[in-house]
Amino acid sequence: MGAVMAPRFIDAGFALTVWNRSADKTKPLASAGAKFAATPTAVAEAADIVISMLRDDAAAEQVFLGQAGLLSAEVTGKLFIEMSTLRPATARALAAQCAERGAGFIDAPVSGTVGPAQEGKLMALVGGSDTDLERARPALEVLTRRIVHAGDVGQGAMLKLALNLQLAVYWQALAEAVALGQAGGLDMATVLDAMADSGASARVLPAKIPLILDGSDYAAFDIATMEKDAQSILDTGTEFGVPMPTLSAALASYAAAHGAGLGSADAVAIVRYFSETLEATEKK
Repeated sequence: MGAVMAPRFIDAGFALTVWNRSADKTKPLASAGAKFAATPTAVAEAADIVISMLRDDAAAEQVFLGQAGLLSAEVTGKLFIEMSTLRPATARALAAQCAERGAGFIDAPVSGTVGPAQEGKLMALVGGSDTDLERARPALEVLTRRIVHAGDVGQGAMLKLALNLQLAVYWQALAEAVALGQAGGLDMATVLDAMADSGASARVLPAKIPLILDGSDYAAFDIATMEKDAQSILDTGTEFGVPMPTLSAALASYAAAHGAGLGSADAVAIVRYFSETLEATEKK
């Protein structure tokens, strides 16, 4: 995501300093005009506003608090925009660390994947103060079609988990619907075509049908990340006393698909995986 988000800032005229755990990924950005930083600390020293987009909570904590991390720099007066999908408690803990050092912080995970990110059509789900959000708004508007202020720090993360819960369950429900149709003699393409034009269709489904049918390696949001997010959602639900039996069942499917080697496949690969696994089981 960061690799396609960063060029938009260059095009918008921002002075950009970049860092990635895989340094090679920054080379195209450097050739486009961004400055390369050897460490997160160097990024925080160079920028007044720092945006982070990382895989999970552990990565975010390491980048902020680890050796040569963002908060190893003098950050008084700076603003951190954390756009990873984190647990609310993690976002609040990072915000507290920033506040101790005199810096602002908002959590701003996004709804949307690589395509919307390239086009600047993400939806940012923001947790933080009104003051910090207004300071962040010019940067966020480079990436987004809409900014939703969900409340205090951590509430952006909470809203993102709520959205991803529905998405995780939807793909698993679609997998079961397709498997039912195939078991009754229907072709997968027929089921998907009718589903996409029905009240049961999610907005994203029509664009995903070719990916489901051809089994492409392209992944906008992979199964491993869906599994990680589902586990974070379940853990957060436990924290607040909210049972999630439907998500628990969906998580089991994503974990099985990941275990079968599909972790890097797009989350919609769960549809084919479920049908193929069922068919293989019936043949035994």
